[in-house]
Amino acid sequence: MSPSKRGWTAVAATVAVLAGSSAVPAPAVADPAAEPQIEQQPAPESDVLHNVIYRARADGTSRGAVVAYKIDDTNVNSEQPTLLPGQTFEVNTVIDDPKLAGMEVTIQWPYGSNLHCEILVDDQIVAQADQFIAPRFFRVKDDPRYGTLQCGAPLDTSAGLIPAEDPNVVPPADPNAPPVEPAPPQA
Repeated sequence: MSPSKRGWTAVAATVAVLAGSSAVPAPAVADPAAEPQIEQQPAPESDVLHNVIYRARADGTSRGAVVAYKIDDTNVNSEQPTLLPGQTFEVNTVIDDPKLAGMEVTIQWPYGSNLHCEILVDDQIVAQADQFIAPRFFRVKDDPRYGTLQCGAPLDTSAGLIPAEDPNVVPPADPNAPPVEPAPPQA
């Protein structure tokens, strides 16, 4: 073998060894006796806030639409979106008590539409309502809430309040109670 041929054979053998070693994966080195990592979770707080999504849709002619919704446990906000057929009004808020989530969708009286509303608390539907509002030539006199769709908890926060008792007001006498005899006069 000539010296140049021997040199090329050595180069070819080196290339073959390097190519073969890169094709075989190297064994992984394990961490010696690693302790498991435990992440401490904070204790759950008593006042957990809930994400609330209010959605409203009107399929039909619905000029003058008003959407009123609870923005927290005591306050109500209202907006006047343009509810065209196929469009959905959506708003996000955060409240403490998910049972207080409520909304109303109202349209003006000469118009008619299919109204739809839904309330999602933490991505779960908790209230959903659908109602057809027929178009009217005249205002409905016996139903002042005609054209209104209520969904979830009522928005009137003062309806559930019990008035405080006034100490100056004497409660009415019970008609079934026995008569009270007057005290004898003192001499």
